Amino acid sequence: MNKELKFEVCIDSVQSAINAQRAGADRVELCDNLFEGGTTPSAGMIQQVKKQAPEVELFVIIRPRGGDFLYSEKEIQVMLADIEIARQLGADGIVSGCLLEDGKIDIANTTRLIKACGDLPFTFHRAFDMCCNPREAIEQLIEIGAKRILTSGLEQTAVLGYNNIAEFVDIADNRITILVGSGVKPDNIAQLLKETGASEFHFSGRVESTSAMKYKNEAINMGGIPGISEFSIYYSNYDVIKKTINAVKL
Repeated sequence: MNKELKFEVCIDSVQSAINAQRAGADRVELCDNLFEGGTTPSAGMIQQVKKQAPEVELFVIIRPRGGDFLYSEKEIQVMLADIEIARQLGADGIVSGCLLEDGKIDIANTTRLIKACGDLPFTFHRAFDMCCNPREAIEQLIEIGAKRILTSGLEQTAVLGYNNIAEFVDIADNRITILVGSGVKPDNIAQLLKETGASEFHFSGRVESTSAMKYKNEAINMGGIPGISEFSIYYSNYDVIKKTINAVKL
C-alpha cells in the first residue's frame, strides 16, 4: 500500500473510546446525541475519554444543537467557549463548522472557530454535505486553515457518494484531507478506498447492547421518538472496528 491510511471512530462513550483504542484506531471523534448527528459532549466525558483512552487521538465535535448549521451569535459564543474547554481538557483536534442561510460556507464564523483552536487541527464536519457549492467550499476551507473535510460525497452514505468523493480528493490535491464518512463498514471500505483514492476513513462500528435493567417500563419513551427504545445501548464494537481496519490494512 503506497499511502498511509488513517481510521477515525465516531464515539459517544468512554467504553467506545477504549474499544477504538484497543482495535487500533488512530483517532476518535467524541460526540453526544449521535441520533441527532452529534452534538458537543460534556466536559466530564472529554476528560474521562482522554484519561481512559490516552493512546488514541481525541477530536471533539463542537455543535451546540441538532438541526441545521446556521448559528446565531449567541450560539457561536457557546461554540467558542466549548472549544476553549476542550483545549483545556486535552483535546487533540476540533470538529465543527457553520453555514450561511444560502447554503454557502460561513467563512467569517468558521474562521473564528479555527482561530479559537490555536494549534489544534480543525475538521469541517458534514455541514459540508449540506452546502450548495462543495467545490468552491473546498478552496475556501483550505484558505482559512481547515485541515480536514468530513464528507459522504453529498449523499446519505459514502457508498452512494463515492464519485463525488473521488472528485473532492482530486480537487483537494493533498492541500486538505478528505475524510470519508457515513456507512463505512468492513464489507465496503476496500471498495471505497479503491474508488475514491482517499486515505482517511470515519465510521462508528456501533453494535446494539441490551440494557441490564431487570424492570422495564416499555410504555414510556424519554425522547418521544417512536422506535427508539430506552433499553438499547450502542457502543463502538472492538471486533467491528478491527474488521473494518483489517479489511484494507492486511
